[in-house]
Amino acid sequence: MDEYEGFREFVRARLARLSRVAYLLTGDHTQAEDLLQSALVKVAARWRRVAAAGDPEAYVKKIIYHEHISVWRRRRLVEWPMERVPDRRSAHDESGSVLLRMVLEQALAKLTRRQRAVIVLRYFEDLSEAAAADVLGCSVGTVKSQTNHALKRLRVLAPELADLRWERTEVGS
Repeated sequence: MDEYEGFREFVRARLARLSRVAYLLTGDHTQAEDLLQSALVKVAARWRRVAAAGDPEAYVKKIIYHEHISVWRRRRLVEWPMERVPDRRSAHDESGSVLLRMVLEQALAKLTRRQRAVIVLRYFEDLSEAAAADVLGCSVGTVKSQTNHALKRLRVLAPELADLRWERTEVGS
């Protein structure tokens, strides 16, 4: 019996969604690939236990979020903002939604890693404050304050997002 039985199938089934989460966190395709690869390597080493626990996708996402934040803690890189985030989505998108996505991606890139993680967890993943706190390994109060700070910062960085409904967005779709 293959020790990775089921792992390859899991990755094939969930790769697109996990890639979107990693991209939303990093704002860069290469960094997102590295982040996701790192998380999947860790999961592969423990696949049987992870699969037996019952929710491997949640486990992978938790690793992705922790890796993303720990990279920031290990080395604080200076980010050089780009004038324009390249749009690599299909050409058949409506121009308004493409522009909105570009503005949102640029604004997200200017948030701290923790703020970006909270926004992705709360509004892309649609997690509760308690669930987001559990994933990030922090208190609910920290999630609330980081969300508040992130939304305030987004309003300053991109006032055109003020009309965006933050209940649930399809940003990375």
